[in-house]
Amino acid sequence: MRSKKWIHLCIDMQRMFEDETPWQARWMPKIADQVIEVATRFPERTIFTRFVPPDAPEEMPGMWRDYYKKWPMMTARQIDPDLIKLIGPLQRLVPPARILNKRTYSPWLSGRLERTLNYEGVETIVVTGGETDVCVMSAVLGAIDLGYGVVLLKDGVYSGLDQTHDASLELLGNRFSVQLELATVEEWLGAASKR
Repeated sequence: MRSKKWIHLCIDMQRMFEDETPWQARWMPKIADQVIEVATRFPERTIFTRFVPPDAPEEMPGMWRDYYKKWPMMTARQIDPDLIKLIGPLQRLVPPARILNKRTYSPWLSGRLERTLNYEGVETIVVTGGETDVCVMSAVLGAIDLGYGVVLLKDGVYSGLDQTHDASLELLGNRFSVQLELATVEEWLGAASKR
């Protein structure tokens, strides 16, 4: 861990990716225990993001309209609202854990997250959640661009595809080694307990 001033950013651990939907990531349950362990130990330092679809494609700009025309069954008007919720064990941690809703892959576009972290003096972001090759990648690259140190817990992230998950971890670990540290949950929790 690079700094005592850290936050756990848990990306999109939602029922819509756990349950049987067109967006189901079948191995999210394989990493859920590790994510739950981190969030349960540090709920007051955890921010959960939630990917919240629009009511209809027309509410979104540009290519997002085409995206939701491909996935109309996943718009807020058509899906069960409970699918937007966090998975059960994480939902119970709110509060003190916090929720940040987002409409895009990145949690940075609205500016709310950056303002919150700057106000709290956060220097390092510990990342879990999914998907590694989409929303996690976007969150990590945005954090790096904004100057945060990132600890990516490689057994605390999931994807729908093994190949792109593995490629994403390799890319992030090799190309961003100054700004990003890859660790297992066990390694990171061991280091966190010594501080």
